[in-house]
Amino acid sequence: QVQLVGSGGGLVQVGGSLRLTCTASGDQIGLHAVAWFRQAPGKDRQIVAALNWSGGRTYYPDSTKGRFTISRVNAKNTMYLQMNDLKIEDTAVYYCSAKPGGDWPLGPYDYWGQGIQVTVSS
Repeated sequence: QVQLVGSGGGLVQVGGSLRLTCTASGDQIGLHAVAWFRQAPGKDRQIVAALNWSGGRTYYPDSTKGRFTISRVNAKNTMYLQMNDLKIEDTAVYYCSAKPGGDWPLGPYDYWGQGIQVTVSS
């Protein structure tokens, strides 16, 4: 069982940057594939970045490719999402997640952090 606690959201202007942090407890995050999702009001939750179990592969949908970077520091049991060149449409509640196995990068994730609000203003 993994508990995830996220932090780092807030209000930022268009073109700005934010880094989200998610700290794990209960198990080693290095044994899990990890991902970040977001959900905007009235929309389905969507994946924005994923990192596989070894840390050697990443996945980004077109909407975040080149602007977002997912990373994981196993020694700190922590994962990150660096978001650059933020746009209005990036406004959403963001969630960190992890899973010990299964399909990657999509498929169900087993463990979830609490939501982190990110608001991008013009």
